[in-house]
Amino acid sequence: MAGYGKAGLNPLLGVDKDPQPRYPFNFHQGDAVAFVLENLKLIQALFGFIHASPPCQLDSDCQRIQGNDHPDLIGPTREALELTGLPFVIENVGGAVPKLRDPVELCGAMFGLHTYRHRYFEAGGGFSFRAPDHPEHTARQVKMGRSPRPGEFIQAIGNFAGVGLVRKDWGVPWMNRDGIREAIPPAYSEYIGRQFMGQIRA
Repeated sequence: MAGYGKAGLNPLLGVDKDPQPRYPFNFHQGDAVAFVLENLKLIQALFGFIHASPPCQLDSDCQRIQGNDHPDLIGPTREALELTGLPFVIENVGGAVPKLRDPVELCGAMFGLHTYRHRYFEAGGGFSFRAPDHPEHTARQVKMGRSPRPGEFIQAIGNFAGVGLVRKDWGVPWMNRDGIREAIPPAYSEYIGRQFMGQIRA
């Protein structure tokens, strides 16, 4: 959300079923799909763009290995967003790519970050965008639990070391380890937001 603010999209409102005490923007606790369906007119009146990140656990490798059961919410999320008539993106992990429509891949190396963290974005509602050039992955990724050496990239998953480094690298001083593990770097949403604003101006 911070990236969209930097790109000039305001006001900002986050919706999540779980409390987010560290979240630095306007926040509503509740089911995101239900919130959209129950507040279509309000959303159409107050907002011009929607970013949705349905839970990715169903399509994450570690969850499949553990055999955990999670709902598939990409389809219901898309249906709700299309009802708003607003431009939107749906973000998810690589395992969800077959469910996303013409997804665009973003990587931390595209934005000079010290993490790769590939994420995929379906654009809809009349909005489309292209990814920047994707640099070759030359930096090694630090092993889990060890602090990174100079030149190494951090995998911000699990019980990773270097929370302070990621906060500085991503520009997210309010996030703890749990938040970072689930977040996308604000550089991604800033890029998407600037693409959206550019299309509006054009």
